[in-house]
Amino acid sequence: MARSDQGAPVSPATRPGIGPVLTPGRWALITGASSGLGSEFATQLASRGLHVALVARRAGRLEELAARLRADHKVDAHVVVEDLSRRDAAAAVHAAVKDAGIAVDVLINNAGLGTSGDVIDTDPARIDELLQVNVTALTGLSRLFAADMVAAGAGAIVNIASVAAAIPAPHMAVYSASKAFVASFSQALAVELEGTGVRVVTALPGATATEFAEAGGRIPGPASMHARAEDVVASFLTAVDQLRTPLVATHGRADAAMAALLPKLPRRPALRLIERAMRAR
Repeated sequence: MARSDQGAPVSPATRPGIGPVLTPGRWALITGASSGLGSEFATQLASRGLHVALVARRAGRLEELAARLRADHKVDAHVVVEDLSRRDAAAAVHAAVKDAGIAVDVLINNAGLGTSGDVIDTDPARIDELLQVNVTALTGLSRLFAADMVAAGAGAIVNIASVAAAIPAPHMAVYSASKAFVASFSQALAVELEGTGVRVVTALPGATATEFAEAGGRIPGPASMHARAEDVVASFLTAVDQLRTPLVATHGRADAAMAALLPKLPRRPALRLIERAMRAR
C-alpha cells in the first residue's frame, strides 16, 4: 500500500478529498520517464517529496533515474519496464502498480512517438506504433487511473499533447493528428470529471530541447529557440497547482499565442505556411 508523508499506509478511502495533490507522500506515475520531459517530470515531482512510478521500455535508464531520485530526494521510486506500443500495455502498467501496492494520485501521460515525412512514405508499422503509444495507451491509462482517482476522491492527470495539436502539420500528419486527439480527449475528460476531485491538465508544449527527434519527430526552429525541459515541466506543474478544470496549459507567450491563433487562421493558407516550414527542415 502507498505511504503517507509520515510513512503510514494510506488507503483510497482515507486520503484527502479535493485540494492540492502535488504534496509529499503521494504517488505520481510518469510514462516515457527515461528521458526528456518524462525524466524532468519525475525529478521535479520527487523534489516536492512525491514518490514516483517510472514507466518506459529502457530498463537501464529507469533504474539509473530511480537510484538518483531515491538518493537525492529520499523518496520511493518504482520502476515499471513496459513498451507502450504493445496492445495491452495500459492494463499491464495498471496491474503492475496495483500489484506493488501503489495508489497513483498523479498520472503524467508523457510517452510519445513522432514521425516525419509524407504519410505514403511512412512505414505502416511505425504509424501503428505511434498511434498505439500516443492515442491508445494514453486513453487506456487515463481511463484506468481516473477511475481509481474518482474512487479516492482526488487526483490529477496531465496529458501531454503539443502545440502541433492546434492545426494539421503536413509532413508530420500522423503525429499532429494524434496530438489533436490527445487535446480533444483530455479537455472532454476534464469536464466529465468535474466535481469528482480529479483534475485534468491538457499540456501543449512547443519546441523543447529533448530527445524527441531521436524518437522520429521534428523539433521546429533553431536550437537556440528551444525551451528548456525544466522550465516547460515547471509551468505544467504550476497549472496542476492552480486547481482549475478544464485547463489547457502552455509554456511561454509564444506557445500560448500559437495555440490560440493557429486554429483561427484561414485554413488553406495556414496549412501551406506550415507545409513550407516543415519541408524546409
